[in-house]
Amino acid sequence: HEMVLDNGLKVIVKEDHRAPVVVSQIWYRVGSAQEHNGITGISHMLEHMMFKGTEKYSAEKFTSTLAEIGARDNAFTGRDYTAYFQVMGREHLEVSFDIESDRMINLILTQDDFDSEREVVKEERRLRTDDDPNALVYEQLSAAAFTSSPYHHPVIGWMNDLEHLELEDLSRWYQRWYAPNNATLVVVGDVEPETVFALARTYFGAIERRHIRDSKPRVEPVQSGLRRIKVKAVAKLPYILLGYKTPSLTTAEQDWEPYALSVLSGVLDGGRSARLSKYLVREMELAASAGAGYSLYARYPTLFLLEATPAPQHSLEDVEQALYAEIRALQEDLVSEHELARVKAQVIASEVYAQDSIRAQAGVIGRLESAGLGWRVMDEYSQRINAISAEQVRQVARTYLTEDRLTVSVLEPLQAGGSTGAAVLSDAAQ
Repeated sequence: HEMVLDNGLKVIVKEDHRAPVVVSQIWYRVGSAQEHNGITGISHMLEHMMFKGTEKYSAEKFTSTLAEIGARDNAFTGRDYTAYFQVMGREHLEVSFDIESDRMINLILTQDDFDSEREVVKEERRLRTDDDPNALVYEQLSAAAFTSSPYHHPVIGWMNDLEHLELEDLSRWYQRWYAPNNATLVVVGDVEPETVFALARTYFGAIERRHIRDSKPRVEPVQSGLRRIKVKAVAKLPYILLGYKTPSLTTAEQDWEPYALSVLSGVLDGGRSARLSKYLVREMELAASAGAGYSLYARYPTLFLLEATPAPQHSLEDVEQALYAEIRALQEDLVSEHELARVKAQVIASEVYAQDSIRAQAGVIGRLESAGLGWRVMDEYSQRINAISAEQVRQVARTYLTEDRLTVSVLEPLQAGGSTGAAVLSDAAQ
């Protein structure tokens, strides 16, 4: 069930009466994809600052109010969105609406809060990225694969930008993007849609819409050759990550292709019988671990990823060649009907299991809305996956898993005490 308030706020309600609980999420259509060099990480920084309080709800009162009703709350930032949520007993939904409508327009930003929270975010960056070699490899891969796409920079932001962000930047960002007509309110749980719509009108209805000035389009230029980078970092094991530029569901010219890419990802990775774990890890014992991944819900073109850590006695080169061999096999031979049926069942099952909780269901709705796709897409998923043929899987492997779309990022482990850095080895476009 959905409705749009006069001020442009979209409200989506999904009933799930299994337990007397409800999740309320508000999704703003702003994330790292709206940022540019110099202010990267600002959306995530603002997410942290959104908990610092308003006149009505100080930071302490915010926490104690939610604690009193036994609510769990959190927030997360992605490339295409920033989202805030509470999970609570169904009778307390009004509290969530009161808090969220208040902080949509009344946030108080102070220099002291900003200075302390910036240190928290910098520490988060050190912990999750700078001190995690595989995360560094992914960050460098994205930056090399996407030169002008808004997916070039990490959600958490570059350290230098975090150090130079100013309170004024944050205030402008909040004014620019936080408005009812740039948000979607998603409620899933033991509720009646009409009740939720009435509450939404009461709490959000009076907030005025804003003129949202969207970011300028940043289209990725065509890549003309393999790009390869090396990341040196303190690590126990080497690691390789391949990223092929692929369309997302929002950007695909043929709308079946992203579903075929999802099936292709399932052929390579998805349980013990998937090819990478069966051949590279168990039969050939080349890799200690290997995987593939593709997410079809994104606002801009994205990457089809393959990763591997070599087994002892084997080199990165061995593993890389084995990954290419698996890709060639998919480009040459059709997947058997038996394998295709098994993979489809598994791809669908993992999507269904992932949507079991009310929070996860709300998450899918929010992601789809943020990517500009609309929540109805989730209802078509199984049917669209089941309709994919072996020929279509081969076709997307041939079209998209090519050298002219590929960026390779390898981790060269250093002993502790060595210097770290990314070394660009070659870029055929140069």
